[in-house]
Amino acid sequence: MGAFIVWRNGGVVAAAMWVVAVVLGAAVTWLVAELDRRAYGYAERADDLIVTHGVFVKRLIVVPYGRMQFVDVTAGLLERWMGIATVRMHTAAAATDATLPGLPTAEAALLRDRLAQKGEERSMGL
Repeated sequence: MGAFIVWRNGGVVAAAMWVVAVVLGAAVTWLVAELDRRAYGYAERADDLIVTHGVFVKRLIVVPYGRMQFVDVTAGLLERWMGIATVRMHTAAAATDATLPGLPTAEAALLRDRLAQKGEERSMGL
């Protein structure tokens, strides 16, 4: 629609530039979203969970199992349709809360169960 309006007021060159700008914007948005998706990672260690993410600014979060209050798995309508879920670890300190989006549903459920078990084993009485 925008290209048609530009074409009516500015000609073919303006409409072509509009289309190129829209396609370029969509491509850059897709590239940044893909890089952000690939930047998420986690590692389960003996006493804590390490979560890393970020494209331009890398963030490393260490969540001790004994400090986890609860682990939440959520999946909205679009996430359920795609077969993925988001795992959220909540602690007493908001700065150490961690999120792992885009995990396959089965992997998210297994991770939640493992983290809940490790949290109960190492509970610090909070």
